[in-house]
Amino acid sequence: MTQPIAAIILAAGKGTRMKSDLHKVLHPIAGRPMLLHLVASVAQLSPARTIAVVGAGREQVEAAVAPHGVDTVHQAEQLGTGHAVRQAEEALRGFDGDVLILYGDVPLVSPETMQRMLDRLHAGDAPATVVLGFRPDDPGAYGRIIADDHGRIAKMVEYKDASDAERAVTLCNSGLMAVRARDLFALLARVTNDNAAGEYYLPDIVMLAAADGRSSAVIETDAHEVAGVNSRAELAGLERAWQDKRRAQAMADGVTLIAPETVWFSHDTQLGRDVTVEPNVVFGPGVTIADTVVIHAFSHLEGARVASGASVGPYARLRPGSVLEEDAKIGNFVEMKKAVLGKGAKASHLTYLGDASVGAGANIGAGTITCNYDGFLKYQTVIGEGAFIGSNSALVAPVTIGDGAIVGAGSVVTRDVEADALALARGRQEALPGWAKRFRGKMAERKGKK
Repeated sequence: MTQPIAAIILAAGKGTRMKSDLHKVLHPIAGRPMLLHLVASVAQLSPARTIAVVGAGREQVEAAVAPHGVDTVHQAEQLGTGHAVRQAEEALRGFDGDVLILYGDVPLVSPETMQRMLDRLHAGDAPATVVLGFRPDDPGAYGRIIADDHGRIAKMVEYKDASDAERAVTLCNSGLMAVRARDLFALLARVTNDNAAGEYYLPDIVMLAAADGRSSAVIETDAHEVAGVNSRAELAGLERAWQDKRRAQAMADGVTLIAPETVWFSHDTQLGRDVTVEPNVVFGPGVTIADTVVIHAFSHLEGARVASGASVGPYARLRPGSVLEEDAKIGNFVEMKKAVLGKGAKASHLTYLGDASVGAGANIGAGTITCNYDGFLKYQTVIGEGAFIGSNSALVAPVTIGDGAIVGAGSVVTRDVEADALALARGRQEALPGWAKRFRGKMAERKGKK
């Protein structure tokens, strides 16, 4: 029988090394706060409860997790990891299942690794706890795990308290654990702060269980999966690692990245097959790209949907609410916001389409602007199927251009244009023969007298 799962996420630390007014665990990776990466991974295990332990800056964290069904408990004083986990005891009173202990600044632990920890907890030898270990290139000041070839833990020790021989061990403690709820808080109640730092260490429960004759186990994962963030440099490093993995996945899924290291994905970017992405493209949150789309260089997309056969850029910007239907084209220096470009329609260069609907097959000439804002409210522009908007036109919303209508270049359109009509809204051109020649002569004569 599958045991219910609860997750305790430690997020009470101040994160002073970030030098930021934003709580450490809310700094984003791939457009999503670190803590919410972890919450999303935990959610794939369908936990009965997810609890975040908060402290400094708690209001920010509480606001971030509340929409995701995460409860919070307050750690008023930061007295160590064992003390932090104990703050969830009351919230989990009566819960009889497995508990995952995670860290808000270790955001990229996968659901698969979490499940491996739980599976190991219920293996035949029934370990009291399961610890997630890793082998970094530089073990540094990480706590060490002394274990046999079967992963049974003989000793766990913090670096500050370790002997030289123990510090020579390369298997390190990530801090992540899986424990049965009925064991966790009983063991934590026996943890003391008799150590170099004067803190209540969560790993001490491993040795307390051993003293009771119950062994614990360690499973290992790659160091990058349990990499933590304590500074902006480490945040950048984790972002880079995440992006490298996502780029590799995109190419494995059938996407061509001309210069992979220059393309930046968001946590939820969706790309179809045979998509080509040229250099220096940024995908913000909420982008969906269908098959056979080309994203040309130096384009930025966020909150946009691009249908098959469409083309974007170069130097294009699609803001939230932008939709390109099949075979539509957005060219260089075109910006869209809350606008739909219909099937086969195109805006090839130097255009702004905001709060607009453009019908199939329409052509938007260079320098066209939908004037959608009067300083107080936004208004809609509707351009019909097959319409042609001449270059350097301003469409003052709210306005509708009918199907098949033509707007002459340089027009300022303030009233609706009926289908198949020609709209001209510009000053009348006049020519005065010989005027320029006479002007030049007069000015030359005046200059010569000075």
